[in-house]
Amino acid sequence: MATPTGTAVTEYTPELAGRLHSFVTRAAALPDVKAAVEANHDDNRWWPIHVQDWRMRMAVAGWSTRVSYDMIGTYAGVVTQANALGWRKLTTLNDESLTRLVRPIGLAAARVRYLRSLASFINHSAISDITLATTPPDDLIASLAAGVGGAGYKTAQCAALYARGYHCGVIPVDAGMVTKLAPLLGINLTAGPVAHEQMRRLLQHGVTARADAYRDLAAHLRYEITIPAGAAPTWFAHLVLIYFKRLYLNRLRAELCPHRPACPGLVGCGCQP
Repeated sequence: MATPTGTAVTEYTPELAGRLHSFVTRAAALPDVKAAVEANHDDNRWWPIHVQDWRMRMAVAGWSTRVSYDMIGTYAGVVTQANALGWRKLTTLNDESLTRLVRPIGLAAARVRYLRSLASFINHSAISDITLATTPPDDLIASLAAGVGGAGYKTAQCAALYARGYHCGVIPVDAGMVTKLAPLLGINLTAGPVAHEQMRRLLQHGVTARADAYRDLAAHLRYEITIPAGAAPTWFAHLVLIYFKRLYLNRLRAELCPHRPACPGLVGCGCQP
């Protein structure tokens, strides 16, 4: 939610962490949210585990933007073809061949430009297999957002997460989370792209501060997912939030409480508009 003039941008507090946990607790208990999270937690359909090369993962993360749920089968086919080629062969394809590869998922020209810019960034940066794992996430995201054409913060967050692995601690924030989810959580953000980074940091801090509670929540609700020992359940929390947004906010559901965040309920609380 863009901050009106004179309204302070939300900063992290333990109270915010509690509000976030309460929200995720209610959202995670919804059967349709649970089913979607379980289907995508251990092997995500947009960012599948069969892609192993971190450079390919960064490419796929960029290509996953603006792909609808109706296109997931087509998108998966493009990812499989690209992964079979491998990074070196993929990045040496001419523009015509690369365009033919990505055309089925639309925005072909933009996707070709993204790959070319990403390849140039990787070739001229200090990122390697070793530094990828040790570079602070904030620094990696900032570098990708500034150095890769067509990335921006949202795509940079996705690329950093997928390249480092689901449980690296990054919580990507898309436009809908900024405009639809932040208001429900009582979060005020700066207008513009930086809002994605502000919200990402707030969510990550909130989940990390209560990591054991989120792990206990997944177990209590009998989620059939694997959260590695020692990893904060940021990936679990991200998926709960993103699928709640998709299922309940993209097209407002009648049972959604109209008085969030004032009302601690989420759906079916009985509040009247």
